[in-house]
This record gives sequence, C-alpha cells and structure tokens, in this order.
Amino acid sequence: MALILTFLGKSGTARSKIAIAAAKLLASQGKRVLLAGLAEPALPILLDTTLTSDPQEIAPNLQVVQLQASVLLERNWEEVKKLEAQYLRTPIFKEVFGQELVVLPGMDSALALNAIREYDASGKYDAIIYDGTGDAASLRTLGLPESLSWYVRRFRQLFVSSDLGKAIAESPFIQPLISSFFNINWTADNFSAPTNQVNNLLDKGKAALSDPKHVAAFLVTTSEPIEVASTRYLWGSAQQVGITVGGIILVSSPANANLTEEFTPLPVSVIPNSPTGEWQPLIDALPNFAQQAIQAPKPIEIDIHNRQVRLFLPGFDKKQVKLTQYGPEVTVEAGDQRRNISLPPSLSGKPVTGAKFQSNYLIISF
Repeated sequence: MALILTFLGKSGTARSKIAIAAAKLLASQGKRVLLAGLAEPALPILLDTTLTSDPQEIAPNLQVVQLQASVLLERNWEEVKKLEAQYLRTPIFKEVFGQELVVLPGMDSALALNAIREYDASGKYDAIIYDGTGDAASLRTLGLPESLSWYVRRFRQLFVSSDLGKAIAESPFIQPLISSFFNINWTADNFSAPTNQVNNLLDKGKAALSDPKHVAAFLVTTSEPIEVASTRYLWGSAQQVGITVGGIILVSSPANANLTEEFTPLPVSVIPNSPTGEWQPLIDALPNFAQQAIQAPKPIEIDIHNRQVRLFLPGFDKKQVKLTQYGPEVTVEAGDQRRNISLPPSLSGKPVTGAKFQSNYLIISF
C-alpha cells in the first residue's frame, strides 16, 4: 500500500514545486516514488525533463509520469470493451476504437484518478505524489468513490423496489428475453453481478480515502489574505469528501510566517520561495508527511455508544452548513460540497434528534 499525497491551493507553480520537492525527499529516504502530473508544461519545465505517458526514472527511486487523458482513455476503452463482452451477448462497442474517442469535460480527472489507483495496486511504489489541479474540482474527483457509491446503492434499491424491477424479476416472459441479450441471469436483485463488481471497487476507493496512512492532502498557501481564505475553504471542502488534510505548507519568508490562528490545529510548515531548480532548501523545510497525516483531525467520527456523528468542517461557519434527512442517510451540505453519510446499522434509518455546530465540528445526534 503506497502513501498517496496531493497538494491543494491556488498557486499552481508553488504546488508543483512542493510536489517535486516532496518526491525528491521521499526518494532520498529510500522509498520507491512515483510523481504523477497532468499533461501540462509546468512539470516538465520545472524538472527540465521531457515526460511521457509511461513512468520513467529521472533519479534513484524516483519515477515521473504525465497523465495524458487521451492516452488513458484509449487504454481504458479496451477494458470497457472486455467488460461489455463479459455481459452482453452481442457487443456494440467493438466497432468504436479508442484512438477516435474525444475527451469530454471531467473525463481527464476521472481517468487520472483511475490511473493512480492502478499504479497504487501495482505494488511498485511506496509513495505516489499526485500533482493535480489542487482545487475544488480536484476534490470532487478524489471523492468520486463515495459519491458514486451513493448513486449505486440509492438507485439500485429504488429500481429493485419499483414496479418495473419487480416485473423484470417475476415475469416468466421478460426473463427469457433478457437472457437472450445478456450472458448473466438476472434475479430479484437486478444487476447484481455488475453492480457488485462496481461496489467492490468503490468500497476499496472509500477505504483508501478514509485512511490517512494511505491518502492525505496538504494545503499550500502564501500569507496573502485572499489566498488564505481560499485555502481555508479548500480545507473544509476536503473534509466533505472525506480526505484527511495533514498540514499547511506556507510559501513565505519567516518574518511573515504566522498563520497558526487561521489553521489551528494543523501544523504550519514554512517553505522558502526558492528559484526554480534549487530544490534542497525546499526539501530541508518539508514536514514529515506521514506523521502529520495520522495526527490530523479525522473528517468524520462515528460514536455508536453515544449515538453521535462528528464531522470536522473547518473554513465554514454555522450559516454555511446545512443538514437534511430525506432518504435513509443523512445529507450534509457545506460550501459547495454535499455529502451523504452512510451510517452503521445501529444508526441507519434513525431520525436526527439534534445537531450543533461548534469549534469547527458539526455534531449530529440520533
């Protein structure tokens, strides 16, 4: 299991520099490191190296890869066609070729996330540094396993309970018709085979995201007030998608290095704004990422004994946090992020009896 690190903040160049410095630091410690960046010129320029869509070693223990969406889409399309052939008697995608597919908005982020998942599963790396966009859209991508998991379980149950779902399950005429098109037998739990595969994949993603030993983010900012406010917003948004934020990396001179109040209880590491190519001052100032991640506040804590759920939502005030309970789960909205909380059996379906927001925590009682 690799430690996957990503950096959040508005300054793209500063984030990329810190991602490179972090990769160099971990590689110098003997860890097998993969630095993964998007198909943009910043990373190749900063590294002074031509990058490709396949990992290449640029230093001992350090490999770099550029996540090119068109290449990833082409490679994944072949897997889609294999999956289609597994379930459909007469595949329809076989006449569409990966080389002709166009990347649609949002695909690039999802493809990058899947690539990182595959690199992690390969067992070749001890640490993966993801130099993404570092914004709210990037957080939504990281939260895809939990978001998609909700859609699957919510709409799957609705379909199974619907008249259409019951008709498909019970009709002696529809079942043979379905079997003539598909390679699987669909029972009362419709779509069981494919959805179970999807759920297993999503569950692994959710488990990884909730484990600070596996996935963690660090915030990158300057002392400029607007950037600090934006960084605090990203901090709260990260908690909404369930990713642990381990600390703050402040790009500043020591004289302007006091952001403790804005980011308590996270530690603040001051990094010099060194010229491009001078990596050692940055490396020397970096924190212990793994240690800080496991000591950081957890995004969510469920206390079954006291029938409470505690969500850490820094960067927001009481007016920005909304709690609703329309379905079997509790929905929390903060800023522009919405999260459906899957509760343990002892709390699932129980009505909310109280909620309060204090000291950056939303405390929900059942």
